[in-house]
Amino acid sequence: MALVTYNVLATLKAALGSVHGIAKIDAGLSDFYLVDEIQGTYRGMMIAIPSQQWEIFRTYSLDQMAQLLQQLATGVNLKRFLKAIRSPKKKRGLLIVDHKHRHVSTARLLDTY
Repeated sequence: MALVTYNVLATLKAALGSVHGIAKIDAGLSDFYLVDEIQGTYRGMMIAIPSQQWEIFRTYSLDQMAQLLQQLATGVNLKRFLKAIRSPKKKRGLLIVDHKHRHVSTARLLDTY
């Protein structure tokens, strides 16, 4: 199942790459956001569109399916699926140590009572 899913994702990314450019897809497209969108859309389409309407895709040749995927890829807004860029880590401030009042652990406090 994982292999089939990976192949579907690779096919979608290839269709998007053929329209928008492979470099753009490899650099900034988030697999998570893309898969999340497909899951939601798939659920809705299975409810709204009867199964008989999907039968036409069984007759498509590889060339016809590739052309359809490229045509659909032209309408994809890639900005919706960009990877989230993490900001740089903030540097920690200097640790202020008061040598007059050293740290006392909770275990040490409980042992005195």
